[in-house]
Amino acid sequence: MPRGSKAKYTPEQKRKAAHIEDSYEHKGVPAAEAEARAWATVNKQSGGGEKAGGSGRRKAPMKKAQDRSDSAKRAAASREGHPRSSRVSLGTQTKESLMKEARAKDIPGRSSMRKAELIEALKKAG
Repeated sequence: MPRGSKAKYTPEQKRKAAHIEDSYEHKGVPAAEAEARAWATVNKQSGGGEKAGGSGRRKAPMKKAQDRSDSAKRAAASREGHPRSSRVSLGTQTKESLMKEARAKDIPGRSSMRKAELIEALKKAG
């Protein structure tokens, strides 16, 4: 026998559970077992009854895909040669990020420079 109140379920969920329960009973499953299976099926398909504070839950697949794409675009843009914020000093950056910045500023001889030399060249380039 299913536990708990079914008051939080939508009318559609209740109709679906009743239909599934009737189908199981028609196949010869005992009433209590049919009811339990019906509600288990409804819960699996829809995640249970109405939830409080439904915002942010269950985005439409297209919206979720669009948000994921937007996030990837923002991440890619932040990796490109955008100017770093004033809080990040040259000394805390990796050599690879310094090399990208030197490439963006077209500093000659950058490929053979060490990290300290890259920092100096970037400071001079301004």
